[in-house]
Amino acid sequence: MPLAKLMKELLRLRERKRCLIIVDDVSSNAEWNKMIPIFHGMEYTSRIIVTTMEESIAKLCSGRQENIYMLKDLEHSDACDLFTKKVFKNTIDLNMQYPELVELAELIVRNCSRLPLAIVTIGGFLSNQPKTCLEWRKLNDHLSAELELNPELGTIRTVLVRSYDGLPYHLKSCFLYMPIFPEDQKVGRGRLARKWSAEGYSREVHGKSGEEIADDYFIELISRSMILPSQQTMHSTKGIYSCQVHDLIREIAISKSKEEKLVFTLEEGCSSNSQVTVRHLAINGNWKGDKSEFESIVDMSYLRSITCFGEWKSFFFSNKMRLLRVLDLEDTTGLHDHHLKVIGKFLHLRYLSLRGCNDIYHLPDSLGNLRQLQTLDIRDSRIVLLPKTIIKLRKLNNLHAGTKSVDDAVSIDDEFVHNFPQAIQNRPCILCIMPLFFCIAYCAPQLTLDCDPSHCDACTFFCCHLLPAIAMRLDLYGVLLPRGIRKLKAPRTLGVVNIARPQGKVVLQDIKRLTQLRKLGVTGVKKENGQELCSAIVGLVRLESLSIRSEEEPGLCGCLEGKFSFPETLQSLKLYGNLVKLPEWIQGLKNLVKLKLPSTMLSEDNDAMQLLGNLPNLGSLHLMWKSVRQGEVFRFHEGAFPSLVLLEVGGYVSVKFEQGATPKVELLKVDHALINSDNFSG
Repeated sequence: MPLAKLMKELLRLRERKRCLIIVDDVSSNAEWNKMIPIFHGMEYTSRIIVTTMEESIAKLCSGRQENIYMLKDLEHSDACDLFTKKVFKNTIDLNMQYPELVELAELIVRNCSRLPLAIVTIGGFLSNQPKTCLEWRKLNDHLSAELELNPELGTIRTVLVRSYDGLPYHLKSCFLYMPIFPEDQKVGRGRLARKWSAEGYSREVHGKSGEEIADDYFIELISRSMILPSQQTMHSTKGIYSCQVHDLIREIAISKSKEEKLVFTLEEGCSSNSQVTVRHLAINGNWKGDKSEFESIVDMSYLRSITCFGEWKSFFFSNKMRLLRVLDLEDTTGLHDHHLKVIGKFLHLRYLSLRGCNDIYHLPDSLGNLRQLQTLDIRDSRIVLLPKTIIKLRKLNNLHAGTKSVDDAVSIDDEFVHNFPQAIQNRPCILCIMPLFFCIAYCAPQLTLDCDPSHCDACTFFCCHLLPAIAMRLDLYGVLLPRGIRKLKAPRTLGVVNIARPQGKVVLQDIKRLTQLRKLGVTGVKKENGQELCSAIVGLVRLESLSIRSEEEPGLCGCLEGKFSFPETLQSLKLYGNLVKLPEWIQGLKNLVKLKLPSTMLSEDNDAMQLLGNLPNLGSLHLMWKSVRQGEVFRFHEGAFPSLVLLEVGGYVSVKFEQGATPKVELLKVDHALINSDNFSG
């Protein structure tokens, strides 16, 4: 109904004494603001119900949170019942009457994401079609075309296209980026924000970085239900960690993206009569074509981004990619060090991800040519040393390194590494020289012949990964930074950095100058550098997340003591390693929301629970494996942990809750051995 006609109808209803008014699908704040004057006074005599797809509009319509009802998807069984009722005019047992259709029915319901409108529309369409596997499979395989061409399914497309058309311009660009990712894949919030920023979809405004603005776009798309939260935490600094796109909305995104020539997916069976001109190329792992086929399909001179899923092939790099801004190779297989030698040619590159590339041990010096690079993600690769040229990347905002989980055991045998002869830390030994001979004997002859890149990769593995790790007794959870990292203009994320040796204190002096840091992770902490680390952290006045790790004995014990005033902005803290006693400065972290203490071996004798229980905003506490000493009794006192929502307890400890402790806890994760014992009570 047009807004003018709606306003006239509302004025007519106002003359009645009592009525139920339902305003369906309010799409903007402006629409609601025009209606408000008519509703004044009616709220006392009538009931007004407003539906909208946007959370922000719902909050505008009702000042009271308890009056806002968030619609949920149907339960799976209810969704199946609704589907069969629409198809067969009544609820039937498919397993009994149409067993061959059960699997396809499940797929259709999943594609509808259990949304009633989609189920009713598609079910109504199928009710007039033959009840055969062929017809139902045809619908699933060509859903995008059916939505566009079939008038009986037009209702769904009309609603979804209207949702897209209602997006502001800046959100349309972000939304049309989503077809890059495979169907049903969960996409990390940070990954999206950093890529959107690198693509130029968001820019710094009044001191707020482009990445922060892109993060706001993420939340806005969530609130408009254009993307769905797929991983949430009950209480954390962010809340929503990842998202995915509803299958039907994704079909709209694919259709619109093709119209705009934005995204092309190279996958099995795809072909083109002429070269495809697009900005973003997604390479599916099931594509098995060769170099000539690749070059005939894609016009690489216009590419702004490449995202690869699956196996990498050397010809995916081309000298024609002069405008490339984003290179996302996360979890790509078949990528080796020699493939990266050309990386320095992509002078416009702003985002480079090698996360999860297990065969990458070394970054070339040509990395320093990428003066526009904003994000470098090498987590879960084999890189332990960064090239000296990294200090040339003055615009680098995010350096992500280290392993995905610091709770796993190290990959090289602890005893072997820790008992390695002390002498080799400062001078070569026989184990250092042997691989050198290997390199000379095995690789050098190949340089004059037809060089097999795998030989050089093997050499790189010894010289750039294994030897530094053994000779310097690295714990393999972080990377060594070169001197001069302070020359970076304003990095926001830095970690995980190994400060153990050989120049850890120099690097700490560099870190001290990076006052824009929001997130810092360090490993290799010991008594010799602990105080310098604490002094450096004190000056990071904008720090929000901090991770400190020590793998060697005696761990963090005696490393973090002292009367330091850590930044009040700190919201997330993780301490890994033998600690025994919590440092005094923790009690000053009034804004701390999340705390993890793996392997800290805390003792209740030091009143750890009392100190933590006084933190006013602590919402998530993780006392994991070896967080506390075996046999210790930890008491949660009355009035302690006033804001705690999530509590995780593991290991061989006794936990006792007094009356009135942890009044707001909603989720309790407890080791199964504790649950069935007398060590868990209260």
